[in-house]
Formats: sequence, structure tokens, C-alpha cells
Amino acid sequence: MKISFVVAVYHNEGAISKTHEKIRTVFANDLAQHEYEIVFVDDGSQDGSLQEIMGLREHDPCVKVITFTRNFGQMAAMLAGFREATGDAVINISADLQDPVELIPQMIEKWSAGAEIVICYRTDRSDTLAAKLFSRCAYGVLRVALPQIPPGGFDFVLMDRKVMNAFNAIDVRHRFFQGDLLWTGYRTSFIPYVRLKRTIGTSQYNFAKKLKNFLDALLDASYLPIRFISLMGLVTSGVGMLYSVSIFFSWLNGGTPFDGWAPLMITILLVGGLIMVMLGVIGEYVWRINEEVRKRPNYVVRDSFL
Repeated sequence: MKISFVVAVYHNEGAISKTHEKIRTVFANDLAQHEYEIVFVDDGSQDGSLQEIMGLREHDPCVKVITFTRNFGQMAAMLAGFREATGDAVINISADLQDPVELIPQMIEKWSAGAEIVICYRTDRSDTLAAKLFSRCAYGVLRVALPQIPPGGFDFVLMDRKVMNAFNAIDVRHRFFQGDLLWTGYRTSFIPYVRLKRTIGTSQYNFAKKLKNFLDALLDASYLPIRFISLMGLVTSGVGMLYSVSIFFSWLNGGTPFDGWAPLMITILLVGGLIMVMLGVIGEYVWRINEEVRKRPNYVVRDSFL
């Protein structure tokens, strides 16, 4: 059996060689009966990451390389790697040494036993308090719409070839990896682990990218925002009707529901703000529809060494 690894690379100089060496060591010691290939996708790195990958390719024919014209994002790099991977199973793994390579034999064992997707999910992570809090809140919201997603999320995953083919057949922009993978419905096995602390370089996954990924997940993988808008619309309408009844009875009794313009302004501001939020969410959907209609590719490849 052949196992493919897809490694998205963006400013990972120094960690790439160590990741490659760990994978080779695991196969030499525990998985000698399997073949492997490693597909590195350079996502427009401006450091020495590409040179490091090309150096590995010179000494290991199992290394494949794809380079982008610029930085298109981690999801785009993963998609490019998935489409070029030729293994009977495909493992997505990070290039920053935060995913424990030691779990690979256990993943392959579960796959050999019949699991079609093997997900290593994060029970904890060696990140800052702010990063942990954002992750907990984001996945808490996502699990309302997609309860099958593990609480800490996942990226380190093994996919059977038929799963990979089904995943690659989804042709949309703004992909949410976890939602699309679980949507396929294949037999899934889970392995918990603690995400390791990054020891080489600094993370390029800033708050803006995290927020964009959260929005992609929320808008692409669920109808939760639309349902929330509908619910808020019903609640607002209900409150408005009750207030109208109150005004009507006050008028019958010769009274007035308010002395001045303050209650009126408060009502206008609350309802107006709610309408603006609703329009913003609808605008997100309209923009994504526009992106789909334009049919631009998720990435542009500069060179491939396959």
C-alpha cells in the first residue's frame, strides 16, 4: 500500500527537513511494508522554504513539489496537494512539527481495520490563552450546526482513496475542510491528541486568517446564520406587535406610551441595527455566490515537480 502525505508550506524554513526526516523514520521503523510519497505545496513562501524542499527532492525521489505564484492560503495548498496525491490513503499533516508523527502507525492501523477516515483531533493545544479562547468559542458555535466536529477541531487526518476522490469532486471556493470531509459520510475513527508547541519559526496563522476560516466554516457548512436571521426577524416582529398593542390600548385609555422621542429613537436604533446585521450576513452569501459564478481557480501553480 502507498501512503501519500500532503504538507502545506508557508514560511516553514527549518521545520520542513525535520518533518521529512520524522516521516521517513516512522516508515523505516514501523511501516516498512508500505510505500510513501510526500507532496510539499509551497504557498508563496518568501523565506528559504522552497530551497529546503528542493534540497530534499534531490536526495529523496518520493518527494513531490508544487509551488504557487503567490500566497493563496492553507486551504488552497491542501487542495493542490490532494489533487496530486496518488496514494491508497492520504494524510494531511502540518509542516511546523505540531502534529505528532508518532500517531501515523496508529492511523494506518485503524485504516487497515476498516476506517475510511481517521481523524486526529485536538484535545488541547500549547497556544496562548487568547488563541485557546477563540478556538473554543469558534468550535462551540460550529458544533451547533455540525455536532459531529470534535470540540477542538482537526487538520491531522487520514483519508482513504475513495474519500479523497469524493472530496476532490467538490468544486467550490471558500472550502471548509472539516465540514466537507465529514459531509461525505464515510466510516470515521477518532484519535485524541495534544497539539504540540511550535519550536521552529513563528505561526503565520494570524487572527485575520482565523476569522476568515471561521466565516468560511460558518457560511459554507451550515444554514445557521440564515436561521438565526429568521429567528431574530420573528422575535423582532413579535416584540413590535406587542408594542403596537400596548400603544393601541394606551390610545384607547387616552394615555400616551411615552413622553418624548427617546423610546421611538431606541426602537429605531435597535431595529435599524438588527436590519444592518441581517443585510451584512446576506451580503456575505451574495458575495460568495458571486465568487462561485466567476469560477476563478482556488490557486495558480507556478511549477510542479511530480
